[in-house]
Amino acid sequence: MVTMETQKSTRLLSLDVFRGITIAGMILVNNPGSWGSIYPPLEHAKWNGCTPTDLIFPFFLFIVGVAITYSLSKRKERGDDQFKLMLQVFRRGAMLFLLGLILQGFPYYDLSIIRIPGVLQRIAVVYFFSSLIFLKSSIKTISIIAVVLLIFYWLAMTLIPVPGVGYANLEPATNLGAWIDNNLLSGHLWSATKVWDPEGIFSTIPAVSTALFGILTGYWLRKKMDDTTKVVWMFIFGNIGLLLGYIWDFWFPINKSIWTSSYVIYTAGLALHFLAFCYWFIDVKGIKWWTKPFVVYGLNAITVFFASGIIGRLMGMIKITSATGEDISLKTYIFENFFHSWLSTINASLAYALVYVIIWLGLMWILYAKKIFIKV
Repeated sequence: MVTMETQKSTRLLSLDVFRGITIAGMILVNNPGSWGSIYPPLEHAKWNGCTPTDLIFPFFLFIVGVAITYSLSKRKERGDDQFKLMLQVFRRGAMLFLLGLILQGFPYYDLSIIRIPGVLQRIAVVYFFSSLIFLKSSIKTISIIAVVLLIFYWLAMTLIPVPGVGYANLEPATNLGAWIDNNLLSGHLWSATKVWDPEGIFSTIPAVSTALFGILTGYWLRKKMDDTTKVVWMFIFGNIGLLLGYIWDFWFPINKSIWTSSYVIYTAGLALHFLAFCYWFIDVKGIKWWTKPFVVYGLNAITVFFASGIIGRLMGMIKITSATGEDISLKTYIFENFFHSWLSTINASLAYALVYVIIWLGLMWILYAKKIFIKV
């Protein structure tokens, strides 16, 4: 259920900031003024490759993993009832998945064509399986599972012949993951041709590894050792991840759309760097003057993502008659009259997105001031 609770001072502030930056980034890239005019770093890579925008989702799943360690470790260590813990995990995963379907189908909810995969749905599935692995496994086993999933996915995608195609390939519409998605979820997928989905079934397997690397990082941060040592090793392992990702890219290209194993290792390395930076400056050195806006976002992350998506879709549906007598969407009206009227198209598009982020920051700040934190 959705509840309201007061936050405890024992939270890892750097993790809330990291989460807040990530969610703000999600809202920024999802709400340009014009989809036809976007600066390249704010777009996903067309296929292979990695832009700053391609870092946002794996960063969030990495954060999910770190948060699992912090939220469930004490209960696991003191031997709380495993069935109750798993039931709690299932309920939360199911709620996230349901919210994803509500967002995906809004406002018509045509069940014959509703997109079943999605961002919140992938978060739900990854959270569920990663939590179960955490509750049932040692740190060594978690490490092995994370690596095995990546190797299995790599071999399956590059060696198993795709039925109807006859050979293994990594093309958008004909790879093994696309074949699985199209056969199991035909008519309920995203893409122009509706034959593959960037949050599809098969590509969720390596996404679980993304969260498992977050869980391992959470273990590391909770260890009783010098903070400087923690940070140094986080940077070292981050560099190792980057190097391995670059090397693996030769055989299994870095690709967000099919969540390749090289992409998982590469983005986990960058996530380690970013979290190490935040942890050192915020939690160790106490440099917090810049963190409040991101904490505000981070403490109601799912709420602001869901609500901003609903309102964004509504603004595209509400029609207004323009000065020329043409019926245009409320979003287009605002964009053309308040941004495009005095800025170039691409700068107006960016300005619209930035203002949208700031408006939602203001709304979340109201909840923060009232100590309302909506937890799924």
